[in-house]
Amino acid sequence: MIEMRRTLLRMAVLLVAIAAPTSWAADSEIGKSLYAPCVACHGADAAGIAAMNAPALTGQDAAYLERQLKYFKSGVRGSDSRDLLGKQMQGMAALLPDDAAVANVAAYISTLPQTTGPVAVDHDQRNGEVQYNASCGACHGPGGKGNSSMNAPRLAGLDAAYLRRQYENFAEGIRGSHEDDRLGRQMQMMATMLSTEKDVDDVIGFLLSQ
Repeated sequence: MIEMRRTLLRMAVLLVAIAAPTSWAADSEIGKSLYAPCVACHGADAAGIAAMNAPALTGQDAAYLERQLKYFKSGVRGSDSRDLLGKQMQGMAALLPDDAAVANVAAYISTLPQTTGPVAVDHDQRNGEVQYNASCGACHGPGGKGNSSMNAPRLAGLDAAYLRRQYENFAEGIRGSHEDDRLGRQMQMMATMLSTEKDVDDVIGFLLSQ
């Protein structure tokens, strides 16, 4: 199992190396006005609203936010018929008229202060930390703080339901199967590394505690 994890991690690094983010001269002030339609679900402070199935956006770097918005706009993300929330986000991303608008709103969100994370849940902290470090830490960084050089988003600060939903979406091929989503295919592969539901629960609990 350890050797398989090492092999998968090496493959992940190779995939990341060929998926560098696009750089834009973005204007966060323009992005502030473009963020207005997002408030209803993600909140004025972009802290997320779990009841709306909308994750926190604060703490993510602009390149990751920009990439995901482009994925929604182009149909790379949300293309699976089972991904109803992804299809909803496709409609919202379509409100941004062009790549400059996408870059601007991503730049604005990235300037917002990091919000307080969700309340922790019962879990085995030690197992969660061990499983996270073995399966996720090489890309997502210590404590799930994210690693922009690996194109890996911040996981700490996201709510438990969102973390579980995205993990399951990758594991079931709902997310990451589009031919243009190379990083998503990497995550599909990594989602096989937690072998039990308890391990998944413990990793989520560990992330909530960060």
